[in-house]
Amino acid sequence: MKRLEQWFNDYGQSHRHPVNIAIHKVAVPGIYLCGLALLWCLPQRPLPAGLNWAMLAAVPVLLFYLRLSFPLFLGMASFTGLGLLICALWQGPLLPTALAGFVLLWVAQFVGHQIEGKRPSFLADLQFLLIGPAWVLASLYRRLGLPY
Repeated sequence: MKRLEQWFNDYGQSHRHPVNIAIHKVAVPGIYLCGLALLWCLPQRPLPAGLNWAMLAAVPVLLFYLRLSFPLFLGMASFTGLGLLICALWQGPLLPTALAGFVLLWVAQFVGHQIEGKRPSFLADLQFLLIGPAWVLASLYRRLGLPY
């Protein structure tokens, strides 16, 4: 399995242009939150009371981050918890909001990659769904002088 720096190096190959980087620093966390919200909206009938698909999906995702970096795991666990809290407290229809946000932010990424002149393959892009948020968080950690 790849180490964190290997993932970041692979991700960075198609994220070098400053405008693309700026777009991704907004779009990637938003896509992550919208993905959580979309999972939250799935029918809960087969699940035990009090659980939903977003909570269940968060477990392996957070274990993935834990394997890569404990400090990033802590940040992503906090961000994921915030996302789940937002879903729980959301007033109004969550599904159309999450779907619209996901689509708009995904399109924004494509615009960023058009500006970049390079984009990852579809398969790499799917893998980067988890690396992108960690990459954004690592950037924040660097600005704050925190190790990751």
